[in-house]
Amino acid sequence: MARVLAGIAVGLFSRLQTAVPTVKTFSTSQSSLQVPGASWNLGQLNHVAVAVPDLEKAKVLYKDVLGAQVSEAVPLPEHGVSVVFVNLGNTKIELLHPLGSDSPVAGFLQKNKAGGMHHVCIEVDDINAAMADLKAKKIRILSEEAKIGAHGKPVIFLHPKDCGGVLVELEQA
Repeated sequence: MARVLAGIAVGLFSRLQTAVPTVKTFSTSQSSLQVPGASWNLGQLNHVAVAVPDLEKAKVLYKDVLGAQVSEAVPLPEHGVSVVFVNLGNTKIELLHPLGSDSPVAGFLQKNKAGGMHHVCIEVDDINAAMADLKAKKIRILSEEAKIGAHGKPVIFLHPKDCGGVLVELEQA
């Protein structure tokens, strides 16, 4: 019986040693990447925005339960939202809550009652060059010109249908 068990163990061990496919990833120490054929550079992930139906409840989760550093709520009437930033060291989570029923985030929450990921924000070194280049590439921008975002810097939003279903915010670095 011991020999049978030993044989089974050897067989299992040899199967565990078989080559496991690896996922090739890349990492870069660069803070920006040159966009092919363009005069602007793509920078780092600034934040992931999450729409929440209850801003105070979301703050408690990130601060008291998860132990993150959380900002106070800041109303941004020009964008129709209140925002709270959760600092993660290398990036942030932006908690979004609508300021009124005509807020774009209110519409998002109508469809997603529990909330959810709203957009990703990536830094660029030249927002105006990015806008011109993306328009030439037939990527729809949701405003005619950049607006000042939550960090006091110019931002634009790219249409999700042109970006694989993801609402993308570009922010001047």
